[in-house]
Amino acid sequence: MTTLVLVSHPQLADSTSQQFLKESLPGEGIIWEHIEGQATLDVAKEQEQLRHADRIILQFPLYWYAAPAGLKQWEDTVLTRTFVYGDHRYPLAGKELGIVVTTGMPEQAFQRGGAEDMTLDAALAPLAALTHRAKMTWLPIFPIYQFGYLEEPEKLQLVIDYQRYLTQKQPDSLTNRQDWFAHRLSAMVDQLPAEQQTAGKLIANVFDQNREHLDQLTDTLAMIKEQEDD
Repeated sequence: MTTLVLVSHPQLADSTSQQFLKESLPGEGIIWEHIEGQATLDVAKEQEQLRHADRIILQFPLYWYAAPAGLKQWEDTVLTRTFVYGDHRYPLAGKELGIVVTTGMPEQAFQRGGAEDMTLDAALAPLAALTHRAKMTWLPIFPIYQFGYLEEPEKLQLVIDYQRYLTQKQPDSLTNRQDWFAHRLSAMVDQLPAEQQTAGKLIANVFDQNREHLDQLTDTLAMIKEQEDD
């Protein structure tokens, strides 16, 4: 799977959250681009990248309940009516669109009655509408609240969650999570030094055994539910 990460930020070098996310990128199947960092926007190139990506991620800070102006300019220039749907070919149909958004306010602020009195889904509804118009698949928003206040364990968890959002098969089910971790763990073990291979393989075996036990438990619960339904 190819994931295209389009980052919009007017001062990227000064953004600790965006620099952290860039350093957290998984090393395979990722194309990363800073929209405002391009001297000239090559529309043909941008559209070609969109055509070849399986998952497209728009990543930006929330500015007054919207994306930065750079992303809006990119949308107006690249996502022309003819390209998105005007010729009835829908080149983006079936592709996934995800939003990674950072905010300076806490999570509880983004709800009815909260400090912002609106949800992030409501604020970013125009992007959801664009996804629908292009016949794409809208992924759940990936919000990062108040990055500067995160403790080290929270940042480590953010790395894992972010990488899963970019590369894990959707929906975000337990089975898909297990498959993603199994693939990542196997790749990590293969990269270990020779003296650590035995310990790494042992960890991988324990993980596989736990997956089998969980699958058995899931099957048992399903049988119990069927009996209750009868």
